[in-house]
Amino acid sequence: MATKKDYLKEVVKHIDIKEHNVVKLVDDMGEMAFSARDLNRAAKIYEMMLKDDNCAVILTLAGSLFSAGLKKVVYDMVMNNMVDAIVSTGAIMVDQDFFEALGFKHYKGTKWVDDNELRDLHIDRIYDTFIDEDELRICDDTTAKIFDSMEPKAYSSREFMWEFGKYLEENGGPKCDDSVVYACYKKNVPVFIPAFSDCSAGFGLVIHQHNNPDKHVAVDSGKDFYELTKIKLHSKETGIFMIGGGVPKNFTQDIVVAADILMEEADMHKYAIQITVADERDGALSGSTLKEASSWGKVSTTYEQMVYSEATIAMPLIVGYAYHKGVWKNRKAREFHKIYQKENVTV
Repeated sequence: MATKKDYLKEVVKHIDIKEHNVVKLVDDMGEMAFSARDLNRAAKIYEMMLKDDNCAVILTLAGSLFSAGLKKVVYDMVMNNMVDAIVSTGAIMVDQDFFEALGFKHYKGTKWVDDNELRDLHIDRIYDTFIDEDELRICDDTTAKIFDSMEPKAYSSREFMWEFGKYLEENGGPKCDDSVVYACYKKNVPVFIPAFSDCSAGFGLVIHQHNNPDKHVAVDSGKDFYELTKIKLHSKETGIFMIGGGVPKNFTQDIVVAADILMEEADMHKYAIQITVADERDGALSGSTLKEASSWGKVSTTYEQMVYSEATIAMPLIVGYAYHKGVWKNRKAREFHKIYQKENVTV
């Protein structure tokens, strides 16, 4: 019978956009048609976001991205002031990034496998990627430990992710050098996880609240929405770079409406690009086009582009293009996390 070691052998490596100058490739794709030309235009729009001194860039992440090798792309975006806030699923930031920051890895696998055997060996599968379930349980327990250390009250997901970064600062060491959670902590880039309980942190909350039934931490989703809306209130212009759809996409688009309600007037997101494989024909929100979002008053249609492509292909090209064009070099860090200092949030 196979053992766990037989499956968990080859580690998934994160692509490094710094090693691949894709400028000419992406420029040449603009002379093509179909998705190549769409990708080229998306890269140009992202470049415009970074050149616009008035524009705050919000990155939204959905899908199994970091387990697939895209973690370092986002890490480089954070470290080089190419993004000002992140809205993500919990799985990406906790089960994948924080998980790896604890010293664990994702492994190259295959979909042609007996999943019952994987279950017996405590191996979880994400398409062609394998994860050690026993190590994920350690991640769950670590989040519970963090919650136990916090003052019992309700927090936004941003506050929780700040504590995760703080934990890595105090306990991670060299293992978390390429962690997005840790990079955001160091660079004061806020991370929001609207569906915070839908990940290892959720299991940690279950453990924490079970062991502390009378006094425990909890998630304040309203505070989450308000804090993200404050980024819109503090920015003359905003651009959104969306990978996939889901809750992060809609949460981020909705802050325009929320800001409009609070201010009586708020501009739509000036720039918007989305990488997706979702179809719009069933009316599903994750597949809705950016032009459709304009009907809701969320996204301007002047500088918007849908790219129908799988993220591991399109994202390194778009981000790599902007990186090697060097448009980030004179861009100042906005450090939006400091907005919340006025609310007695420790930063």
